[in-house]
Amino acid sequence: MESTESYAPEELNNRSPEPSEDDSAEKPTHIRFLVSNAAAGSVIGKGGSTITEFQAKSGARIQLSRNQEFFPGTTDRIIMISGSIKEVVNGLELILDKLHSELHAEEGSDVEPRRRLRLVVPNSSCGGIIGKGGATIK
Repeated sequence: MESTESYAPEELNNRSPEPSEDDSAEKPTHIRFLVSNAAAGSVIGKGGSTITEFQAKSGARIQLSRNQEFFPGTTDRIIMISGSIKEVVNGLELILDKLHSELHAEEGSDVEPRRRLRLVVPNSSCGGIIGKGGATIK
């Protein structure tokens, strides 16, 4: 699931003024994040029923890495949601709600639930997320 897209800072100089909300909603985008194998199974559902439902409700395309196909250096699977910004956000909300409800269902057990979700962010975008001196994420 390696991306072939690149980010070039000089593209910023050639951009038109801020797009309206309608313009940005139509541009295709995607988000990738990592989840445990168990969480991936929860998102897929029996026979793919949950992921099919989430795709129908959100309009986004939701893809998971194959079983035993992990993000390098981890034992986590990759979820990629693609579509318009609105579709991606809707798909992400559905998945996070599902994972949150699963987390609460596990709280009754003696085992501490895994409360971690990791975003996959290109190195070229990290500075923009962190901000100068960490100002954005403080």
